[in-house]
Amino acid sequence: MIALSFAPFQDLAERLIPHTIAERADGSHDISHLHRVWSNVCAIRNKEGGDHTILLAATLLHDCVAVEKNSPLRSSASRLAAAKATELLAEMNWDEERIQAVAHAIESHSYSASLTPTTLEAKILQDADRLDAIGMVGVARLFYVSGRMGSHLYDPGDPHAHRRALDDKRYAVDHFKTKILSLAEGFQTLTGRQMAQARHERTEQFLREFMDEIAD
Repeated sequence: MIALSFAPFQDLAERLIPHTIAERADGSHDISHLHRVWSNVCAIRNKEGGDHTILLAATLLHDCVAVEKNSPLRSSASRLAAAKATELLAEMNWDEERIQAVAHAIESHSYSASLTPTTLEAKILQDADRLDAIGMVGVARLFYVSGRMGSHLYDPGDPHAHRRALDDKRYAVDHFKTKILSLAEGFQTLTGRQMAQARHERTEQFLREFMDEIAD
């Protein structure tokens, strides 16, 4: 039933989903995340073009190696996922060119990896994944991950970080300034940038209202 969400490519999805980390305990990178990223991919691909099969494989496998946000290996997560995807697709007898296209999209999608995507499919996946990090879903995921990491919501003495350095490992709200509010500036496709702008504005509105509620 899960694979039907990836119709008309459910046959490929059925083969790949068991190799994803969609069933692990991390609710920010579960099957619903893959559904949302795929929806974003399709919305961008419908305007920009791109190979659906490469995009689906890259979407389903982009988080296939689990590395926690606070792990020292975090910047290597996408490289490890690309290597695992390469092995899997080779076992499925994909040709080398398409395997490398999937691997590049996976490796370059990650914010932590700081790599620039060079193919259309890689640009689309990066945009689609980052769209899930902003807007209301992005806000929910931010606080979910911060809770898993044991962070506080904010610094009650200086929530805006006027007199201290930002520390998003300790305070969830700091992550808006260290990462979330800068994401919309780096989108690769025109369609992705347009989608990102709307979500960016919602994110800013949330932060304003949140700060209003905790003000003394």
